[in-house]
Amino acid sequence: MKIGIVCYPTFGGSGVVATELGKHLAQMGHKVHFITYSQPVRLDILVENIYYHEVNVQDYPLFQYQPYELALSSKMVDTVLNEGLELLHVHYAIPHAYAAYMAKQILKEKGIDIPVITTLHGTDITLVGKNPSYKPAVTFSINHSDIVTCVSNSLKMDTLRFFPVRKDILVVPNFIDVSLYQGEVNCKKAQLAPEGERILTHVSNFRKVKRVKDVVSIFALIHAEIPSRLVLIGDGPERERAEEQAKELGIFEQLIFLGKTTEVHRVLCMSDLFLLPSDSESFGLAALEAMAAKVPVLSSNAGGLPEVNIDGVTGFTADVGDVETLARKGIALLKDEARFQQFRMQAFEKAKEFEIERILPQYLELYDRALGMYKKPKSRKKGAR
Repeated sequence: MKIGIVCYPTFGGSGVVATELGKHLAQMGHKVHFITYSQPVRLDILVENIYYHEVNVQDYPLFQYQPYELALSSKMVDTVLNEGLELLHVHYAIPHAYAAYMAKQILKEKGIDIPVITTLHGTDITLVGKNPSYKPAVTFSINHSDIVTCVSNSLKMDTLRFFPVRKDILVVPNFIDVSLYQGEVNCKKAQLAPEGERILTHVSNFRKVKRVKDVVSIFALIHAEIPSRLVLIGDGPERERAEEQAKELGIFEQLIFLGKTTEVHRVLCMSDLFLLPSDSESFGLAALEAMAAKVPVLSSNAGGLPEVNIDGVTGFTADVGDVETLARKGIALLKDEARFQQFRMQAFEKAKEFEIERILPQYLELYDRALGMYKKPKSRKKGAR
C-alpha cells in the first residue's frame, strides 16, 4: 500500500505512535509518506520505504496567524497526486482530520476518492476539542472521516460524551516495541545515582495537566524515607515551578533535569519507579514505556491510565492529587525487594500485551476495510447472471 501519515512531529505520544506505526509498515514493504511541518523526532528518512513531505507555511503580513490547515490540505493533495497515495491516516481530529476532509473534497474534483482514517489521541478531545471555538470543527472532522479509532476505552467514552458523534469509534490501543527497552548495554545506574540511590523518573511535556508539582511532592516524601534521585525528562511551562518547589523543599540537588532527549529508554533501564500523577491521560504511553523497561508505575487513576497501569499488579494508582497514598505505596514497594522484583516482571508482562506485533494487524485490517469502501464493483459481462 501507499499510505500517507499526518501527525505532529514532536515528542508527544501521538507523534511517537504515528512514527513507530509508519516505520513498521515500511519494514513490511508498504510505502509510507509522512506529511507534517518538520521531520518527526523518531523518524529516519534514509530508511527504505519512508518518505517525508514538509508542509511549508508562508509568512504573509496579512495574517495574524498563519493558515497551517490550508497549507497542510494543499500538501496532502499534492502528495496524493504526485505519489499515488491510496489512503490517509491522520492522527488528531484538528487540524489534521479537518485538513484531510478539505483535501479529500479537492481530490474528488480531480476524480480521486481517497479514504481517511482518523485516530483520536486525547488532547484533541479532552482539552482542545471541548473549547466552544473548536467543538463544531472537531465534531465535523470525526463524522466525516471514513474510519475513526481512538487509543483507549476511556477516550472513546469521553468522545461520545462530549460530541454528537454518528461514526462508530473503534478502540485500537497505543503500542510499543518492547525490544527497544531490553538489553541496554549502557545501563550504568551509577551515572545518575553515584551513591546507590533509588532512581525515580518522570517524562512529560511539563504542562499543568501532568501535575509536575505532584511529581516533586511524591519524590520528596519517598526521598525522606529512602535516599533517591528524581530524573525529569522533557520540558515545558511547569519546569520553573518544579525547580522552585524543589528548592523550597530542600531537595533541588537530588533532581536531574535532562530536557528533551531521545535517550528515554536508556534512563528507564536505570529507573526503579516511574511517576505519572496526571490530571488526565487518554492512554499513558509514557507509563507503558516504563513498564516495558520493567519499571513499576505510580500514577493517578485518571482517564485511560487504569487500562495500562493495573493497581497492585504493575504499580499503584490513586485519585488525582493524592500524593501521600502514592508515596506511601512506593516506599513500601521499594522496601520489599521480593515484591519489587515481582512488580517489575508483572509490569513487563503487561507491557507485552501492547507489543506492536499484536496491534499492527488491527490497523492493517482497517486499511483494507477503508480501501474496500472505494473499490468500484466490477462491471458484469453482458448476459452474465
